[in-house]
Amino acid sequence: MKINELVYLSCNALYDRKVRTVLTVLMVVVGSSLIVILNGLTAGQSEFIKNQLNQLAPNILYVTPGQRSFRGDSSDSTIVLNEAVINRFRSLPYVEEIIPQYRGSIQLSSQGNTVSASVLSMNPEKLRVLMPNIEFEEGSLLKPNDPSAVLVGYNVANPPGKDAPIVTVGQTIRTSFSFVDSNGQQQQESRSFVVSGIIQPAGSNQIDEAIVVNHVGGMSLLHKSGRYDRLIVVTQSADHVSAVQDEITALYGSTIGITSPTAILALRQQFASGNNAFILSVGFIALIVGAVGIVTSLYTSVTERIREIGTVKAIGAQNTTILSLFLVEAMMIGVIGATVGVLVGIVGGYGMSSFFSPSLPGTQSATITPVFLGYDLFQTWLLSVFLSIAAGIFPAWKASRLSPMVALRRE
Repeated sequence: MKINELVYLSCNALYDRKVRTVLTVLMVVVGSSLIVILNGLTAGQSEFIKNQLNQLAPNILYVTPGQRSFRGDSSDSTIVLNEAVINRFRSLPYVEEIIPQYRGSIQLSSQGNTVSASVLSMNPEKLRVLMPNIEFEEGSLLKPNDPSAVLVGYNVANPPGKDAPIVTVGQTIRTSFSFVDSNGQQQQESRSFVVSGIIQPAGSNQIDEAIVVNHVGGMSLLHKSGRYDRLIVVTQSADHVSAVQDEITALYGSTIGITSPTAILALRQQFASGNNAFILSVGFIALIVGAVGIVTSLYTSVTERIREIGTVKAIGAQNTTILSLFLVEAMMIGVIGATVGVLVGIVGGYGMSSFFSPSLPGTQSATITPVFLGYDLFQTWLLSVFLSIAAGIFPAWKASRLSPMVALRRE
């Protein structure tokens, strides 16, 4: 029997059982679309993180105090980041610059609104070293020597839920910082700053949700007493990052914490790979459920069509013809289900992205856009069709082995 005849007969058989066919196809659609959606969102998330990290300078290292041992061993004590450490770092080969930072969390009051924000106390001119593509709103000025000047991150000036900015260039804001003094008493420091600039969305929470003041302003607000929270080591090029990291580790060991945007990206990619494998297993299980549905549907069809199969075999149809007929039915279910599932998955991926991560005005970079790769889509389609055909093998074999005499005697 020719392939076009097999397809024609299979179409008629599927149409005769259209309700069951639709439900079986729907199971394949659910499984394949689930894989497409999860694959697209996972790839989109990875691309989003990669783009964020790529905005950071590739030739920097973040150095923080290490963790203190639970046993209290002095050899494992955390180091104090001060000028002595900075001078030691500057003497290392391939080190171009050291950018010290004080950090803290404050309450910011402006125009009757109070919001939480982070503080980055550093030379504001060095922001471009950390993020070469950083931009500021019109009218912004960098005032590195003015302890009363402050740069405000976009999300602080434009908090979610507000129709208008609560912070503008030139206005005065009030900040409050809570700390514990040397006597163990809870204290609060309040200080006013003049907004010298608003930072455009940078795609990084450490900038978008922070205010930036110079070291003098940060010292008076945060009471750090010359103890820096983080040192940013700028190397001569990205090729020297590993060498400088090894030098610092050799000097201070576990008493110091050190990382880089490259290391963060590598860790995130490892996590994404493991997460993607888990997601694929979930989608594969959904496809297996669809395959079970195909087995059930076709096996029921064999039972219902025993007399028809017996008649066809009585007039000369071979076992291979019956086998091919049911396999073509399974293949058609898979092809239709996989094709619709891929299309539904693409549409569903964009829909879920818009629903679960809506873009706020001016923060387009915070929206994760799904990424659909042609190879992944084809692989999902092929897997769905393959499982559908595999699911049809047993019912097709069962139909092909029916004896014509036994089949024709069945009521």
